[in-house]
Amino acid sequence: MAQKLEQQTNHLGKLMHHPNAPSRANYPNYNRKQLEDRGLFDDTHKLVLLDEGRIAIPIKQDRDSVEVVRQLWPDCTQARFVLPASKKFHTRNNTPFAKLTSELANLMQQYSISEDLKQEIPKKWERHEDLVIIPAMSFLSEDWDRIPYLWEVVARCLSCRRLARHAPVASDGVRSSQVSMLLGEGGQVTHIDNGISYSYDVTKCMFSTGNVTEKLRIAGWDCSKETIVDLYAGIGYFTLPYLVHARAAHVHACEWNPHALAALRQNLQDNGVSDRCTVHEGDSRLLNLPPVADRVNLGLIPSSEGGWSTAVRVLSWNGGMLHIHSNVEESYSTLDTDTNGSSTENVEPGAVETVSAIKCSRKERLREACSLWSVNTQSRVLFLLHTIKGSKQWSVRQAHLEIVKSYAPHILHVVLDLSCQPIAAVVVVVVVVVVVVVVVVVVVTFSYV
Repeated sequence: MAQKLEQQTNHLGKLMHHPNAPSRANYPNYNRKQLEDRGLFDDTHKLVLLDEGRIAIPIKQDRDSVEVVRQLWPDCTQARFVLPASKKFHTRNNTPFAKLTSELANLMQQYSISEDLKQEIPKKWERHEDLVIIPAMSFLSEDWDRIPYLWEVVARCLSCRRLARHAPVASDGVRSSQVSMLLGEGGQVTHIDNGISYSYDVTKCMFSTGNVTEKLRIAGWDCSKETIVDLYAGIGYFTLPYLVHARAAHVHACEWNPHALAALRQNLQDNGVSDRCTVHEGDSRLLNLPPVADRVNLGLIPSSEGGWSTAVRVLSWNGGMLHIHSNVEESYSTLDTDTNGSSTENVEPGAVETVSAIKCSRKERLREACSLWSVNTQSRVLFLLHTIKGSKQWSVRQAHLEIVKSYAPHILHVVLDLSCQPIAAVVVVVVVVVVVVVVVVVVVTFSYV
């Protein structure tokens, strides 16, 4: 789009009297803004000053854009120019993804690989030091084997030395990692998260970067006078925030994956908190521990229900907090939620918070599902409290429901903060107060007489 400034003056003559009209020097920028507002401007090229006061302004090359420009600026000449690339073009095409797609496009053509397989080129990845982990569905087709040194090309574009591919977590009971190495030796990495050092082997241990919000939440608590039981410690995802930032007096960390146990012990030592942590090796359901816990962390998904009985058993007789992790599906709102015949009389459901990023219609269904799951969980835990700690009456109350992340379409990873308190303790306090009042009244009466 080339145009003379004189022609531009005639074309915009009616706008010159408007208080917001552009000055003569700003005509190109003004026209650019008009084009941008209509989605017609080609931001991959620069504006260029031509001879005789003409300016070349790049427009998109599709037929509709050309026709709209012709109608809006009939006095402007449309012509083809070789224009220099803009900064935005260089920035956009200098990203790792742009480099990767560009190099692979040439190789795909060279080795006769279908264009349809471009969907297997990863758009995101995890970086851990010099190791990059690409998504599980990346480069799965056997056709990619035609490209020699494919992994070296990918590693060069992503600026890493080691390359690995995600895989679903093993259903072996200990949630073993099935990440496979594609390039380089060994999967040992060190990840720094909120000042905490986590060292582990990505091919043997799980590490979820999506749990960062929950770890930050724990880090903001004051647990300096509390004993914590972490029933699913892993490499220390939550154990370490309790010790390093929440300053827990002591943490009992339970784990049965041998690789995670080795990483956990190393991480406790590396972060200087091993003296305040007791590691319990084996099945946490068989944990031999008296009721000492002020908080019990149940950080296992899709469900931590297998540990609820243990959590109740180790919970202090003075009461405490259970942090119950679970995946809640949108369809939960249509399920028949059995409560084992337990009463919900002492269940106090609280408000359910959800993430604003979820679209409104889905948001309501997920809100209902989370609310139902919370009430059902409270009923089940109350039943366990009465069954296992039957010498006292208990009440349970939702203190908070945290949305950790969207785990999958229509599934949320949530954490229920469940306050469990013995009712008897409240009754004793009330009785003591009543007795004191009666004694005072009697003494005053006798004195008066």
